[in-house]
Amino acid sequence: MEKIYLKRTSRVNAGHLWIFSNELESSPKNYEPGSIVEVYGRKEGFIGIGYVNPNSLISIRLLTKNKEEIDAGFFRNRIKSAIAYRERFFPESDSGRIVFSEGDFIPGLIVDRYASCLSVQILTAGIEKQSESILQVLDELFNPSAIVLRNDSQSRTLEGLPLNKSVVKGNIETLPVIHEGVAAFEVDPLNGQKTGFFLDQRENRLALKKLIKGGEGLDLCCYSGGWGVQLALSGAEVNFVDDSDSSLSMAKRNVEINGLQDRCDFVQSDVFDFMKAESKKGSFYDFIVLDPPAFVKSRLKIKEALKGYRVLNHLAMSVLRPGGILATSSCSYHIEKQMFLDVLKDSAKEANRTPRLIEMRSQSKDHPILLSVPETEYLKCAFIAL
Repeated sequence: MEKIYLKRTSRVNAGHLWIFSNELESSPKNYEPGSIVEVYGRKEGFIGIGYVNPNSLISIRLLTKNKEEIDAGFFRNRIKSAIAYRERFFPESDSGRIVFSEGDFIPGLIVDRYASCLSVQILTAGIEKQSESILQVLDELFNPSAIVLRNDSQSRTLEGLPLNKSVVKGNIETLPVIHEGVAAFEVDPLNGQKTGFFLDQRENRLALKKLIKGGEGLDLCCYSGGWGVQLALSGAEVNFVDDSDSSLSMAKRNVEINGLQDRCDFVQSDVFDFMKAESKKGSFYDFIVLDPPAFVKSRLKIKEALKGYRVLNHLAMSVLRPGGILATSSCSYHIEKQMFLDVLKDSAKEANRTPRLIEMRSQSKDHPILLSVPETEYLKCAFIAL
């Protein structure tokens, strides 16, 4: 195992798992992408073991601070620890994020479970090199009916990896059905967005359901209907809005599975256009869920993203009845919590409303946040009452 020396160690000594090229004593260009290396500081001595990629913005991602073999046994122990962590909070769940990259000390690996199916994302060259061992361990631990590789994330291109997706075990001719409280959802782990379902909002959906008892509202950017189905189960009438035909088809399917057809309508439209039209008509709703995709992928686009969030939240507040509830989210890591709250304040001012913040929430517990790695916290979800 080759050794790499650092000239700056303060961030990694504080617990971060990323090492950038300007923190290295010499260029990593001669290392093979994904190769395992020992990391040293001149003063500290041994710091840890990680994998290197000279083609990535992040030169090294640490796997451990111990001197140990990085083999199938290593990943088996890491994944078993991740499973035990979830069982503390969701002991009877049939779905959830099993491995959350840095949050579970396996940077570059995402594993989601949908009933007896596993959906796996490999995001880095280092994990790609270990993928055979990792898939074998996952098969041993879960014995799933199917394993789907969702290697279509754009972050792979930064690592010099190709984009692809495939079923590497079994088949998904019958799509898995998962449960969230009393709700059931059909999931498409091969063709759905991300890995098939937005598991990070699970606890937020169930929390909002407790606040909504009847009335009429909107599930904007509804995808497969996770929010709206929960609210319809609480007795509400829900209008599902999305610009994607495939998303609305999935939402309709999940409404049917839960027997909620008489409480639900569907609108295929760009959400900005739809909300502008609703505001112009003078429509009003008792609740609105606003859960858009990430508006910003880099700091260079923050200003543009803030404008988008401001417009959407302003429109949502302008069509919300007095006493109504808005559940609004940002999954953009680069939009910090205070930035998001400032956007909501500006949106309320433009809508001539004075809202109360009921609750500020984050991602579900199966997406653990490392305090030393702020990048692991990305989801902001605000419940607001007007």
